[in-house]
Amino acid sequence: MEAFLHGMILAFGLILPLGVQNVFVFSQGATQPRLVRALPASITAAICDTLLILLAVFGLSLIVLQFEWLRIALMTVGILFLLYMGYTIWRSNPATADNNEALPIKKQILFALSVSLLNPHAILDTIGVIGTSALKYSGTEQILFTAACVLISWLWFLGLIIAGASLKRLDSSGKLMNIFNKCSAIFIWATALYLFSGIL
Repeated sequence: MEAFLHGMILAFGLILPLGVQNVFVFSQGATQPRLVRALPASITAAICDTLLILLAVFGLSLIVLQFEWLRIALMTVGILFLLYMGYTIWRSNPATADNNEALPIKKQILFALSVSLLNPHAILDTIGVIGTSALKYSGTEQILFTAACVLISWLWFLGLIIAGASLKRLDSSGKLMNIFNKCSAIFIWATALYLFSGIL
């Protein structure tokens, strides 16, 4: 039980800070005309996190990060995706009763994949913190630890789209969501610049 609680606390601590992934999933809950339409973004982000957690616990991703050229390639692709995503969010109009413009399923999945798997900091955090912490456990305890991390990830991303949908109900005019979109785009571009500075 200690391993399960440890996994829950650790995963929550890692996922809580405002990041590009969280901003994107929340925005889908707020911009999609119905909550169910935001599920592709939420589920994709949760699946990606689950994959990263499993790779971290079983140590496979440590091999990938030993190659400097791969790290730079990953960061470069991530930066390009973030710049494009920031542009898309900046130009998007919040969905209201008269305006149902929202990202289609394919774009949601693509963006969720990019902010989940092309974010070097998220990968390093998952490997460095969850992967290292998992070394403390073995057998059933390691499975419980991993399951707790995965459970928190799924609950968090589902909660984000619900929170986004709640904001939309409070903001029927779409003005507040428009401000949120602009702030999100600026935050995403700032993250891209920060990643770029890490390559230099």
